[in-house]
Amino acid sequence: MSDLPKAYEPQAVEAKWYAAWIEGKCFEADPSSEKPAYSIVIPPPNVTGILHLGHVLNNTIQDVLARRARQKGMEVLWLPGTDHAGIATQAKVERELRENEKLTRRDLGRDEFLKRVWAFKDKHGDIIINQLKRLGCSCDWSRERFTMDAEYTKWVSHVFVELFKEGLIYRGKRIVNWCPVSLTALSDEEVVMTPQRSKLYFMKYEFTDAPGEFLEISTTRPETLMGDVAVAVNPKDPRHAKNIGRMVYRPFPHTPIPVIADDHVDIEFGTGALKITPAHDKSDFEIGLRHGLEIIDVLTPDGHVNCPEVPELHGLDRFVARKKAAAMLEERGLLLKVEEYENNVGFSERAHVPIEPRISMQWFLKYPCVKEAADAVATGEIQFRPERWAKTYAHWMENLQDWCISRQLWWGHQIPVWYRKDKLDDLKNAESLDTSHLSHGDLFVGVEPPADADNWVRDEDVMDTWFSSWLWPFATMTNVGEKSATLKKFHPTTDLVTGPDIIFFWVARMIMAGFRFEGELPFKNVYFTSIIRDLQGRKMSKSLGNSPDPIDLMEKYGADGLRFGLMRIAPVGSDVRFDESSVEEGRNFANKLYNACRFRQMADEIEAPTAEVGDDEVIGMANCFHVDILAKLDQLAVDLERIYGEYRFGEIAQRLYDFLWGEFCDKFLEAVKGDLRESATPEARAVTLSVFDTVMSRFLQLLHPYMPHVTEELSLRMGYLEEGEFLMQEPLPDEPVLAGLAAEEIAAEQSKAAAIYETAGRVRNLKAEYHVGSRRDVKLVVKGAVEWLSEQQQVLALLSGAGEIVLDAAYDAPKGTPVSLTPVGEIYLPLEGLIDVEAEKIRLSREIARIEQEVVRCETKLGNESFVARAPAAVVEQEKARIVEWQGKLVQLREMLAGLG
Repeated sequence: MSDLPKAYEPQAVEAKWYAAWIEGKCFEADPSSEKPAYSIVIPPPNVTGILHLGHVLNNTIQDVLARRARQKGMEVLWLPGTDHAGIATQAKVERELRENEKLTRRDLGRDEFLKRVWAFKDKHGDIIINQLKRLGCSCDWSRERFTMDAEYTKWVSHVFVELFKEGLIYRGKRIVNWCPVSLTALSDEEVVMTPQRSKLYFMKYEFTDAPGEFLEISTTRPETLMGDVAVAVNPKDPRHAKNIGRMVYRPFPHTPIPVIADDHVDIEFGTGALKITPAHDKSDFEIGLRHGLEIIDVLTPDGHVNCPEVPELHGLDRFVARKKAAAMLEERGLLLKVEEYENNVGFSERAHVPIEPRISMQWFLKYPCVKEAADAVATGEIQFRPERWAKTYAHWMENLQDWCISRQLWWGHQIPVWYRKDKLDDLKNAESLDTSHLSHGDLFVGVEPPADADNWVRDEDVMDTWFSSWLWPFATMTNVGEKSATLKKFHPTTDLVTGPDIIFFWVARMIMAGFRFEGELPFKNVYFTSIIRDLQGRKMSKSLGNSPDPIDLMEKYGADGLRFGLMRIAPVGSDVRFDESSVEEGRNFANKLYNACRFRQMADEIEAPTAEVGDDEVIGMANCFHVDILAKLDQLAVDLERIYGEYRFGEIAQRLYDFLWGEFCDKFLEAVKGDLRESATPEARAVTLSVFDTVMSRFLQLLHPYMPHVTEELSLRMGYLEEGEFLMQEPLPDEPVLAGLAAEEIAAEQSKAAAIYETAGRVRNLKAEYHVGSRRDVKLVVKGAVEWLSEQQQVLALLSGAGEIVLDAAYDAPKGTPVSLTPVGEIYLPLEGLIDVEAEKIRLSREIARIEQEVVRCETKLGNESFVARAPAAVVEQEKARIVEWQGKLVQLREMLAGLG
């Protein structure tokens, strides 16, 4: 045992132990180990990202699972890595170019621009990794991967090639979600539907065959009417059926367009007449396909109007053009009215601007192994926690749309498709490309470039970032065409910890990829973390100023304090309401643990004899308090095993907190303080110290996954481990401490301890009622005491704050003596010499009078029908609760006054 400093300094301790774990290769997995495997892959954070509280929660849970698995004797692989984050990373580099050099990526060219991105990655890429290390994450850093690694890139290209040859990947012209800021297509999952207060414009188009007769139309987007090619009505709509086949004039450019019939038009929306703009609306595009309508694109990729025929609008930003188009309609007498309208508008997840439906040539994937992936979750082969997310998953799997996997970026995995130069224009303009084009020799699809590369031009697009990360569980463990020892040992992985917001982006796709490329599920359990909000229920964001920096929190409270504080308030399936005070409580808990160990060390400094008691003798010599705390420790270990199996991490933290703070420190240590005084017998001292060490050494193991640094420090300093040993590598004990003691004996001893603890609490309350709570010289008289109480008289006096306890079966208490009925007998508190009885009577009488007035006030309020009818229900209930509280207090005070005679 080595002395603990007076104060715990977490920063120095945490840095020391993390360096020791790395040096000791404690995190490195051994594929040749005969231990059962446990594996988990980190959801790869953006390579240029920084740690936020969501990362802290997610990665702490993963670390808890990994450390617990090691304690259970498993060979653990927690595989880390980062994601290249195509859109986000490229946007950062492009912004730097604009701000610092006044250049665009096209000014540099693709090769030079990518050099800049790699340099940016090298400069910023280790930030989040180092922050995860600061948190204490026990990842196998020797296996760290990056989605743009050479070998990982081969996997991505290989998968594209295989799926293309199967006919699941094809190129086609479709209407896609387009980001006018990032200038790339987005998948449906990258579009966030956001409630908006929009405007609904009602306008009229004149019939060509009847001047002065008009068809009323409603739209939210007048800026696209230059692309109108028809007006559609539902043939079942009696208002418009007669007009089907007629022509109306589009206002600008002034052109006749047909009125067509389509069953998909919503009769209830607006006027029931829908202007059809196939280039700028998905539903309109489908209607256009059914009717063979022309497609007129009137917007540029960056969201400006492209229509020279209407110079008033040409070149304007889409939202500026919306107001201008409405004004032009009004000038021509064609705008009927404008109404406020609430609708959901798709926003780019990355750029936070409304997306544009846009006709574009893109690469698409028809998902593989859909049935296998759906069945794996439906049958419970893969467990979702909380289970409700399985329904969300199933709904998405039943309504799959082909995945747009191409992006108009330069940073990412370039599409492994080459076009023969002399056929380039024909292939680029082809309505679709699929496997049939391979036989013509004009198209090459492969992991490596074609042999005569000079005669070919590679497709410029890159693949969606998620197209690389859906391979993460297996592509991080082996190379293409190999079955590495790591893959054989650790795949499928055991757990996946992630957020429910990427259940479609990532989880579902990984399951499909696992079945397609490894023939098995990629993981067995998926735990979905909570969303962290502030106390007002708002999402954390820099703009709101409610998102604290985890590094600042760790500097202030320590990594263990942050981990424990956050885990303790993280319920299963509910949002986390974050308050910095929870992290402060985590720090305080570490201090409590540390001070308990210092208390043990200071006990060794007392010059008092300690008997030599063997471990096998301790239980036989233990008193009820020793047995009670050991039994609670054994029960804690059993309960934690069950709760871990239920993935209820917040409850585990609370159980650990309650045991140390409430059971061990507040009860047990207070009860056995007498055993550590100079007056105690050597045997009692020895047994108490032995029990302390048994409980503390095992508790440190149970706490270790949550607070790894402080538990390592205390295990070594307390002498529970030798220099060079690591708590994180120590297996959990096989047997309970009290395995050799009969259950009946344990129950009997625990009953005694519980009786003493409860009795002490009641006595303290009794003392407080009579304003002698701080007095340590009070005398207590026990009448009708249980027969074993004499053994624990001193402990009861210590816990109650009494100077003397007398057992007197014949005690005749003077009238007015306060008494409490307790599990160990009737306990009287003689007041002679403690209080001025007459003064106390006066005080109680005044308090009774005050409370009687409060009761009258509440009764008057509740008797007022107007108040009860008009006041909020919560206020009325509050008054009812108050009157019950006051009446209860009155009863208590009157009993106390009567007791004084």
